[in-house]
Amino acid sequence: MWGLFLRAMRNVCFGAFIRSMEQRSTYLIIIAALVLTAGYLGYQVSEQGTTIDDQSGEILSGNLEREAMELDLQRLRFSYDTLQTENSLMMAEMSAQRSEIEGLIKKVRDRNYSVSKLKKESNTLRRIMQGYVVTIDSLNQANIALQQERDDMADQVVQVEERNADLQRRQENMEGIIEAGRVLQALDLMPMAIRVASTGSQRETKRAKRAEMIKTCFTLMENRIAEKGQRALFLEVVDPNGRLLPPGDRSPVAMPNGEPASASRMLDYNGERMEACIFFTAAEPFVEGVYTVHLVDDGQRIATTDLILR
Repeated sequence: MWGLFLRAMRNVCFGAFIRSMEQRSTYLIIIAALVLTAGYLGYQVSEQGTTIDDQSGEILSGNLEREAMELDLQRLRFSYDTLQTENSLMMAEMSAQRSEIEGLIKKVRDRNYSVSKLKKESNTLRRIMQGYVVTIDSLNQANIALQQERDDMADQVVQVEERNADLQRRQENMEGIIEAGRVLQALDLMPMAIRVASTGSQRETKRAKRAEMIKTCFTLMENRIAEKGQRALFLEVVDPNGRLLPPGDRSPVAMPNGEPASASRMLDYNGERMEACIFFTAAEPFVEGVYTVHLVDDGQRIATTDLILR
């Protein structure tokens, strides 16, 4: 009996131990499963995080690239705006290129265009602009050369005009000298009051009440360029009151310019030195005072002197 009891107790204890071991194995399996599940879930979360990070990086990179592209296009548009030329055809072409740039900027902002294609078109527009720069610079250099040539020609025209003006002045001066040289020169202008004696002879007098006429003698100098032949000389006699006296023994005398004169005489002048006299008879008695006598040739007074009567 005791033996049976011991075997029964051993069997009970061994069964309990076995059951205990089975329960621990179950727990370990459950724990291992949980650990594996957690690891798998962690891996999936990590992979998804990496994918999200990559996608976020791609989006950020794309935004930065588009912003950089828009900035580059704006700079290109500004470069076109700074180009200046007077060539109307080139201005129209550049206006069309600016419109294309505006269209590219709009496409960048609308995000409906690939960046690579935008870069390609932008580079094409930049090369076209560089061609414009070279062409405009060449045109500017040509304009500068033409302007310099025009300035040089203008300077030459001014120099020619100045030379012509100088020659004209010299010619006018020479003509003036020649014209002045044609006017006779008189020396020793000597007026004297004359009374006529009963015998008809002429006698000088200093008294106004005895004077009947004024005889003015002079010497004409030699003049080779003066006009030769018959030449009219005129006499102007001004009384003490400053009045030009008209001739009293004949009709009024007028010079070629229409101015009145007191007396005149025609001379046969041959360009050589000669002496002559002109007589003036007053229409009214002479008075006491100073008389001024002018000798006139070709409208110019060539000699002047005074006559005093008492």
